[in-house]
Amino acid sequence: MADRVTSFLGGSPLSVVVRLLVISLLVGILLSWFDLRPYDLIDWSVDFVRWAWVSVFGSLNRAVEYVLLGAAIVVPVFLISRLMKSSR
Repeated sequence: MADRVTSFLGGSPLSVVVRLLVISLLVGILLSWFDLRPYDLIDWSVDFVRWAWVSVFGSLNRAVEYVLLGAAIVVPVFLISRLMKSSR
């Protein structure tokens, strides 16, 4: 069982805890230097996901409208050309 835990963590539990503490301290100092708080990061992430959702699905909505608009011309022309070709 201990081998599984060590294998999963990538080292002994104590060394992993020490590494995580040191990395967390360095990241905390860096974020503090940039004057970022966890709430700011979460808020930015939520806003980004909302923007991406609107951008992607808003574009898809416009794309469907464009396809339907183009199909109003393309499909009749295609059908007429196929009918004329088959009558020869």
